[in-house]
Amino acid sequence: MQRSEKFRLRLCARSHQTRDMPTTSRVDLPGDCDPALRQAYVTAMARTAAAVTVVTTDGAAGRFGQTVSAATSVTADPPTLLVCLYRATAAAEALLANGCFAVNVLGPAHRAVSDVFAGRGAVGERYAFDGSWRTARTGSPVLPDVPAAFDCVLSHPLIVGTHVVCVGRVVAATSSAVEGLTYRDRGYGRHLPEPRS
Repeated sequence: MQRSEKFRLRLCARSHQTRDMPTTSRVDLPGDCDPALRQAYVTAMARTAAAVTVVTTDGAAGRFGQTVSAATSVTADPPTLLVCLYRATAAAEALLANGCFAVNVLGPAHRAVSDVFAGRGAVGERYAFDGSWRTARTGSPVLPDVPAAFDCVLSHPLIVGTHVVCVGRVVAATSSAVEGLTYRDRGYGRHLPEPRS
């Protein structure tokens, strides 16, 4: 068995030990929501530019990916991030079962990848990984030509309403000078940096 495979199995074993303990939490929210407030919230969030990412996982529960704009850093000490996934998806269920995931921050050349993993691709294309994907240390799929990629072991899932917040301990990170892809007002865009003074 190769060293990288041993490392992957050790990481997954640790994550499964963690998940076997009662660490999954649930935040109970009020059942009723003011429709006007909900609409105002949805509109305001649509106006908030976000990085476009594809969260991937692979393991005993299968290989899946999901386009996500809700991914952010938690802390650098130790390196930790979180992603939010709609609970009623195969990708979310597989991520929780596999205990590991990767966050692929996409660039402008990856719009088609984003569409496929958002379910906007051709019929039967959802969760289709072409030959450009590589395998990260945890076994999760990563793209080699993205602005950034983070390989994570799931440390704590938190159920909040319709979504599950997945806190991940970062075990590897890569970055490049490739420009990032953003999403705002239900459309793709690019970051235009201001001149530095």
